[in-house]
Order: sequence, then C-alpha cells, then structure tokens
Amino acid sequence: MRITIDTDRCIGAGQCVLTAPGVFTQDDDGFSALLPESAGTADDPMLKEAARACPVQAITLESE
Repeated sequence: MRITIDTDRCIGAGQCVLTAPGVFTQDDDGFSALLPESAGTADDPMLKEAARACPVQAITLESE
C-alpha cells in the first residue's frame, strides 16, 4: 500500500500520529510525516483509521 500525505493540505492536527504512531510522526513545524521505518508497516490495522481521522483528508492510501 502506498501512503501519501498532501503537505499543502495538512494542518498539523496530529490525529494520524495519535491513531497510528508506528506509521506517522510530526516534523519540526508540527506537520504530518511518515516515519522512515514505516515502509514495512503498510499493514498496520490503524492505517485506514488514521487516514479517515484526518480532518482535512490529507492522507491518501493507494493499493499497489
């Protein structure tokens, strides 16, 4: 699964980090980012919930 974050849309609410902390983090400015080691965590059961929880729908999940 491919995970993308629209950095222009992200407002730094942090819901993704709270929901799937093994996949997402926040950068120095407070915006969402993928953890470097998250490439193998596309199967995280909370990943879809994290995308759904984003208040501005900045997270996109695409099947490869």
